[in-house]
Amino acid sequence: MSAANPLIHPSAIIDEGASIGAGTRVWHFSHIMPSAKVGERCIIGQNVFIDNKAVIGNGVKIQNNVSIYAGVVIEDDVFLGPSMVFTNVINPRSFIDRKNEFQNTLVRKGATIGANATILCGIEIGRYALIGAGAVVTKTVLSHAIITGNPAVQSGWVSKSGMTLEFDKEGMAICPHSGETYTLKNGIVDLDQ
Repeated sequence: MSAANPLIHPSAIIDEGASIGAGTRVWHFSHIMPSAKVGERCIIGQNVFIDNKAVIGNGVKIQNNVSIYAGVVIEDDVFLGPSMVFTNVINPRSFIDRKNEFQNTLVRKGATIGANATILCGIEIGRYALIGAGAVVTKTVLSHAIITGNPAVQSGWVSKSGMTLEFDKEGMAICPHSGETYTLKNGIVDLDQ
């Protein structure tokens, strides 16, 4: 198997029809369903389940024990921490079929979701947002927001590099890691180009 081909551990189950991009690694006991799409250069950790119609971008890292259900879209360069959870129905009951009520969830480019966090369905996690470990996210998250707690609330802003941003009175902040400048205006953070 060349470096361009995906690396699949022998214990993983990849159903016929699943799409897995070049350079992706799928580890022990993971299962990728027939119409799932996984991009290039991803790392799919141990015991990960990727459902039909789930879409995973390029460069995504999915740690152990994560299930990604139908309707979840993960954009490029997202990090999903160990045992974090996506839901797909607001009011599940084992005795009522609610598959027609599945709600879509979108995780934008570069976002990080910490270990054991729970993401309710039907929301969007903004670009480069940082969801803290154990957070229970019940509503849409702004780009670059730091979200913590249960129920989760915004506790700050974060740069593309994952560093806390401290805005001055003019609404400017410089990432201590990259030196990039960010602006905060009307509750929205943007990276100056």
